[in-house]
Amino acid sequence: MMIRLSKIAMVLAMALFASLVSFGNITDYQTNFAFVHRVFLMDTTFPGNSITYRAIESPFIQHAGYIFIIALETATALLCWIGGFKLWQALKGDNVAFRRAKKYAIAGLTLGFLTWQVGFMSVGGEWFGMWMSKEWNGVPDASRFFTTLLLVLIYVVMSNDDIDE
Repeated sequence: MMIRLSKIAMVLAMALFASLVSFGNITDYQTNFAFVHRVFLMDTTFPGNSITYRAIESPFIQHAGYIFIIALETATALLCWIGGFKLWQALKGDNVAFRRAKKYAIAGLTLGFLTWQVGFMSVGGEWFGMWMSKEWNGVPDASRFFTTLLLVLIYVVMSNDDIDE
């Protein structure tokens, strides 16, 4: 039972995290949009680098990209909340029922991993050269986020739900 409770708590912790990130981005849109705007502009990357042709100056595309990020963060939160509650409902069920209840949690944790790894590390960090910016470098934060999500995902999918029963 303790392992199951632990998995539920970790999924709900990730749901809370993604909810707070999404809430912050929605309620403080302009402040957080400034980050996306500067990353897309690539104006704080190393001077003279040869990848600035990738910069996106269109405010429409910048806002669309930011709204897409918020949508992914929100979907991550919702899937993790649903997943945590589904796991809670299956807490005292048999092993098959508990494993089946993992699907929303797995979907949410996977989407969260992809959001921060692909969106921030790959697209932001590598495509837009965010790692070159001293002021607008979200790579270290994204790395912490997706690593935590990945570790929780690995733990949740493990078939050790009945060990302490």
